[in-house]
Amino acid sequence: MADRSLRGMRIGAQSLQSEEGVVFAERAEYTYRCEVCGRDTSMVFSSEAEIPETWECRHCGGTASLIVDSKPLAVDHSGDKIARTHWDMLLERRTIPELEELLEERLQYLRARRGQKPAKKSSNGREKIGA
Repeated sequence: MADRSLRGMRIGAQSLQSEEGVVFAERAEYTYRCEVCGRDTSMVFSSEAEIPETWECRHCGGTASLIVDSKPLAVDHSGDKIARTHWDMLLERRTIPELEELLEERLQYLRARRGQKPAKKSSNGREKIGA
């Protein structure tokens, strides 16, 4: 039985692969300067890779710009899309008076379902709390 036993390696041992005959890709180092904290971050990319103009700062999480000729690259943000909120999209479809009217209709409907009396209005036209 001893001649049939398998011999193993210890856990976490060396790899069976070697770097013999491996040709590494050409690499280039690029530096990014953070706009927030002013620290530099160096990154290594393949020389064939497309280099991003901005990178996230590893110290503070701010936006770091690529340094070209010892000056940070000026990044043009004019083409960036500004995120629209739900409120912005709602205002594209309705006016404020229309929204107030819809709100009042929904409040009346909910109060009727609960069996509550309509809220009393104060002198300035607003509802009193706890009425």
